[in-house]
Amino acid sequence: MCGIVTLYNKRQMPVKQETISAMTGVILHRGPDDDGFHLEDNIALGFRRLSIIDVEGGHQPLFNETRDIWIIGNGEVYNYKELQQWLKDSGHVFHTDSDIETILHLYEEVGTDAPKHLRGMFGFTIYDSRKKRLFGARDHFGIKPLYYVETSDSIGVASEIKSLLELPGFKREVNHTGFYHYLTFQYVPDPETMYKGIYRIPPAHSFIIENDQIKLERYWDVEFKPDESKPFSYFVEGTRSVMLESVDKHRISEVPRGAFLSSGVDSSSIVAMLRTFEPVKTFSVGSDIPGYSELDFAKRTAAFLGTEHFERVVNAQQYMNELPRLIWHQDEPVADPSAILLYFVAQMASEHVTVVLSGEGADEFFGGYNIYREPSSLRMFSGMPAWMRQSIGYMAQRLPDQVKGKNFLIRGSKTVEQRFFGNALIFSEEMKRRVVMDDIARSESYVSPFTITEEIYKRASEYDDVTKMQYLDIHTWLRGNILMKADKMTMANSLELRVPFIDLKVFEFAATIPTKYKIANGTTKHVLREAMKDFLPPEIKSKKKLGFPVPTRHWLKNEFYKWAKEIIFESKVDDLINKAYVLYMLDEHREGNADYSRKIWTILIFMLWHQIFIEQKYTFDPYVSPNVDIRRKKNSLQHIG
Repeated sequence: MCGIVTLYNKRQMPVKQETISAMTGVILHRGPDDDGFHLEDNIALGFRRLSIIDVEGGHQPLFNETRDIWIIGNGEVYNYKELQQWLKDSGHVFHTDSDIETILHLYEEVGTDAPKHLRGMFGFTIYDSRKKRLFGARDHFGIKPLYYVETSDSIGVASEIKSLLELPGFKREVNHTGFYHYLTFQYVPDPETMYKGIYRIPPAHSFIIENDQIKLERYWDVEFKPDESKPFSYFVEGTRSVMLESVDKHRISEVPRGAFLSSGVDSSSIVAMLRTFEPVKTFSVGSDIPGYSELDFAKRTAAFLGTEHFERVVNAQQYMNELPRLIWHQDEPVADPSAILLYFVAQMASEHVTVVLSGEGADEFFGGYNIYREPSSLRMFSGMPAWMRQSIGYMAQRLPDQVKGKNFLIRGSKTVEQRFFGNALIFSEEMKRRVVMDDIARSESYVSPFTITEEIYKRASEYDDVTKMQYLDIHTWLRGNILMKADKMTMANSLELRVPFIDLKVFEFAATIPTKYKIANGTTKHVLREAMKDFLPPEIKSKKKLGFPVPTRHWLKNEFYKWAKEIIFESKVDDLINKAYVLYMLDEHREGNADYSRKIWTILIFMLWHQIFIEQKYTFDPYVSPNVDIRRKKNSLQHIG
């Protein structure tokens, strides 16, 4: 796990060392072990290294035998050994045992088709001096982040946005379209970011920079291929087999490993499978508010599986103290409260290990979210003609709010494309217009969230409703929320997080499971539960997903109330947000008249982000967690022993 920076100056202007050094230095936390640079004419490659594979020899940038092709890369390629042997048989000479050097020689062999051969998580850039071009790619599912910006003088690509903010002449401005989408989704969906002019390189895309232009191209796409001819037992056995193989692949490293453990099937399954290969250290986190901690479940699971277990309890003050710096680490506002708890568990783990395995992605691939049961409950509406469904919806809208079943009728009157925006729908369009200022709401930048989901649903038009929901979540929620917080909160602690569920081979198999086997027996991800049942404690097999729950609903009424008011008053977002309405929601929430916690939290996170990155009220220096030194000393003593 590392951090990369690429800078291309237009009109053949040479790159200054101080510019690339500043862009690279600000992501020190991503690579505290080493740095490296290559400057040539109008291009520069910058690198920060967290040593995982070929610890002694994996310094970057790496180069080929003739020193006319250079590479920097972030992530891990799990099939690099097989690729390396094939390339050696084809005559390539390797100078290291690094997985990133394998990408370099793969590019020599197959050109821009190189990403199609990779299995893993990655973001890389190759400079081909023979062709005077830069080529790079981001992994299939977006596990590793990659951003780009184009100014009048330069094109920059980096693992984190904060590197691009160091470009001379870049003006920090809020992307209004991104802001409106954020109010719907609690994050800014691809390819936009919250910054005007900065974009994500989407997952499964490569890029070429040459002739003063950047061009993006898709190299792979998500495709579900349900196989109705196979029995249930085939998918159970196949899931167990492919997951064990994936966990084994994700063990590749020369440094200590561990795993996050919550209380659900996903993380428990990863730990249980990892335990079949080696002793395991597990790490859990919870809050000090009753009902918002699953530490007891995690502790019992750890005892059942025989792991060396560590846990941490976080209170409101600790959470509040760390929040501004962690928003700086995130680069963008992501209003998922569990992101901050993820930081705390990563902080604890970083004292003991360099790599952690985690259970992200199981819900999207195997059909795990409870909302995926909705198409079954609404099946009675699916056979109705459109006019009848619309009429039911119209009449339901006119019912008093206290009428039982009103929301059921409204949702049943809509198609899945009309009702499902992914796992977070924070503000409705009606409420959004109350929250944003009138002149902003009437501006041309105000766009419907359907502009995000419509194109995705079009590509999934032949799937059943549950699969459509999975497809949408993979293209929105997974990459925009789940994987963003997983990368940024672990890398804030110089810790590499690996996700064995989000693996190309795992997806290829999971994509063949029919919906009737995913949503069945009164539960979700039924195949996965059955595949893992012999590994897990009985109480975990059918447990509902909670993850790391956060008591923001409670804290906003109590410990966070005064703090929230101060942020609302002090943040300079009066041109964007109707503060009077936000204060109204905060007071209504405190009095218990309505639960506005998610909406208030979404606004507060944006305001904090605005103070840090736009107003620059708070500044943070490049930082490496002191736990990294503790970890190094422990590893050194173990090595000596």
